[in-house]
Amino acid sequence: MHVAYEDAAAFADWAGKALPTEAQWELAARGGLDGAAYVWGDEPEAAGERLANYWHGDFPWRAEPGYGTTAPVGSFAPNGHGLFDMAGNVWEWTSDWYSPKLDPSQPQFKVPRKVLKGGSFLCADSYCLRYRPAARRPQMIDTGMSHVGFRCVTTPPTP
Repeated sequence: MHVAYEDAAAFADWAGKALPTEAQWELAARGGLDGAAYVWGDEPEAAGERLANYWHGDFPWRAEPGYGTTAPVGSFAPNGHGLFDMAGNVWEWTSDWYSPKLDPSQPQFKVPRKVLKGGSFLCADSYCLRYRPAARRPQMIDTGMSHVGFRCVTTPPTP
């Protein structure tokens, strides 16, 4: 599945919802563990413990069995808010721009970029550690990838 920003935003609008802001996404991902390094707490996984679908194995060559691709939602325990897969599996679109203007240090990228959060099955401890709630990544809005998805939020009506 390849989901570009426009696809995710159109679905959210159709469903009467919205894509989360970066702050909303991070608050939801932490599940009540304010400031925690990981969605499950401050300590990395212990040896043999599996808490999220990110790259387990020798990156990028050999993933352990069951890793190196997406996993069904709910394969790991939910966080404190009851949300599944807030770390790893797929990067998730947010509604926030990565930068208010195009990055002058990368003039080859003429397409604006939104913030992705959550990391994916391709994030590895030895490479990027981007499945942490604080991590962020730019993604060109016209480009979907096999490890990018989204979730929607609802906000209560204002009185």
